[in-house]
Amino acid sequence: MFNVTKKSIEWGGETLTLESGKVARQADGSVIATLGETSVMANVTFAKSAKPGQDFFPLTVHYQEKYYAAGKVPGGFFKREARPSEKETLTSRLIDRPCRPLFVPGFKNEVLVMCTVLSHDLVNEPDILAMIAASAALTISGVPFMGPIGAARVGFSNGEYVLNPDVDDMQKLRENPEQRLDLVIAGTKDAVMMVESEAYELSEAEMLGAVKFGHDAMQPVIDLIIDFAEDCAKEPFDFQAPDYSALFAKVKTAGETQMRAAFAIKDKQERTNAISAAVDAIKGALSEEDLADANLGSAIKKLESSILRGDIINGGARIDGRDNKTVRPIVSETGILPRTHGSSLFTRGETQALVVTTLGTGEDEQIIDALHGNSRSNFLLHYNFPPYSVGEVGRVGSPGRREIGHGKLAWRALQAVLPAATDFPYTIRVVSEITESNGSSSMASVCGGSLSMMDAGVPLKAPVAGVAMGLILEDDGKYAVLTDILGDEDHLGDMDFKVAGTENGITSLQMDIKVAGITPAIMEQALAQAKDGRLHILGEMAKALTKAQAFSQYAPKIETMQVPTDKIREVIGSGGKVIREIVEVSGAKVDINDDGIIKIASNNAESIKKAYDMIWSIVAEPEEGRVYTGRVVKLVDFGAFVNFFGKRDGLVHVSQIANKRLNHPNEYLKEGQEVKVKLLGFDDRGKVRLGMKMVDQETGEEISEAKADAEA
Repeated sequence: MFNVTKKSIEWGGETLTLESGKVARQADGSVIATLGETSVMANVTFAKSAKPGQDFFPLTVHYQEKYYAAGKVPGGFFKREARPSEKETLTSRLIDRPCRPLFVPGFKNEVLVMCTVLSHDLVNEPDILAMIAASAALTISGVPFMGPIGAARVGFSNGEYVLNPDVDDMQKLRENPEQRLDLVIAGTKDAVMMVESEAYELSEAEMLGAVKFGHDAMQPVIDLIIDFAEDCAKEPFDFQAPDYSALFAKVKTAGETQMRAAFAIKDKQERTNAISAAVDAIKGALSEEDLADANLGSAIKKLESSILRGDIINGGARIDGRDNKTVRPIVSETGILPRTHGSSLFTRGETQALVVTTLGTGEDEQIIDALHGNSRSNFLLHYNFPPYSVGEVGRVGSPGRREIGHGKLAWRALQAVLPAATDFPYTIRVVSEITESNGSSSMASVCGGSLSMMDAGVPLKAPVAGVAMGLILEDDGKYAVLTDILGDEDHLGDMDFKVAGTENGITSLQMDIKVAGITPAIMEQALAQAKDGRLHILGEMAKALTKAQAFSQYAPKIETMQVPTDKIREVIGSGGKVIREIVEVSGAKVDINDDGIIKIASNNAESIKKAYDMIWSIVAEPEEGRVYTGRVVKLVDFGAFVNFFGKRDGLVHVSQIANKRLNHPNEYLKEGQEVKVKLLGFDDRGKVRLGMKMVDQETGEEISEAKADAEA
């Protein structure tokens, strides 16, 4: 009944297995990939014809994490998987980015790739496995895919590169100073296609070494997929790339001169309008048959590309007149919004980000429900890209994949320089509003985010800047690496290479390739050129921070205290009674975690002190020999009970009340009276012994024995 194909190799200390032929047999390609006890199923289907008039390649990738994979039940009211999580969205992008450029040019049939996590051993990350499974499913499906690709995760610990580190190692990246890198790489046999990374100030040489290490490490996986496909791949789909050379010749004749003049305009809006007019002129010169050709859009894009790329590769100036290494003019401003905790406006050419920082308490931390367990994040970065930023109209809805991806890239770049939570006990939320865009708004968010947090008084280890690099690579081997690319250079170029970091090293690297990979030499030049650009931008940013930034008066003040874990229950009280009383009486917010770290937050310093004192009175132990101020709570024949330390009472024996003989404590004391007492010690049963006669009741100072005898 089943025609099963199964292949395995040992990879990174685990067994990697690919299997097909038993599950989802109606899909064009279906593969279950297993590494350790983590399994991901990838299913590929594709339309056998393109939709009429289709002028783009409609590839859709969905990565889904099923909670049953880790033996969990989803949270929430509905108790089922709902909208994609941030992790699922980002992993879908990871799979899409290296695969998309490898489809045969001109193929415009709809393709769907669905990756489902079936089992998770909480050791091996499923995202790398999903990329491998998708690559294998595409390779055996018959779709015109020029793969396969391999993928790997690379860590960097104690000066050594590590292949596919455990989930726990990557989850605790910020807490482990020895683990300095989380890099995901994908590529073909000969070249790198995609890089995504989070780093802790690695040098350019260390980052390039990680890329090379990862590319070498994925080669056995590519060989496995090829071996696997030889046994079970379907016949290749009969597809012939369309020949639209005749149409392109007509388009070129009709509009090259006007299009070249349009690309010579430096202002983006004027250039966009001129290009649009050139396109209209081209269409006006074509026949009805040519206008109905589905390849017209490709022909026009080819004309645009040839003009832009040809001028640059032949040594000419770029669209806006710059050379290949110059960064556009930069203006950095901070403190532009009066009531926010921190704000900045970062403008680089025609790209601008208004970035705002808000400081919150522990209650504002984000709870992340994932397959490997729940976690909390005290650093949030949200990126918004409204239509007006590019002069367009359009619908505004919930964040899309692009916004989530760009926000995560900026998050990765900045998290490496954040202070430890024990040193700065705030939840930090950064929001980047892109108000203008013409190239690399994510890197503008990095620069603006760094400035905004410093304006809010966040003690960053160092400021961070980011720059986007581009590439023009021709068939004859000629190439040009471009610093600080424009939107058109990104759209018509071959690489989007974003590098962010401090003066000391790289904190994030993201690379996407639109051609069949780049060589190490090109990447090395891009990293070196990016470093020069980054250092220049950091110098421009420094002009906005010429004086120490004051902590906002509108931000909550937080004080942290550590209590023994065995005292946590006493602070919380039965049903939360005690901690609610502390909050109500003091007016401060109180947050306590399982490690006994308590954060007390308020805009009022007195509220913080009151809450601190109330908690301290619960958890602290009284010290023998110390003088305390207490209150008489009960008088008995043999002495007085005094409440002297939180809710703790102690006995002042009648002989210890005064330096004279008393028949009854009421001769000297009354209930409710405030007194100064010294802790004399504890009896055999642990009960407190207090004394008054050796303490001056006015000053609280101890009285010497000689003075006490004289007074007696």
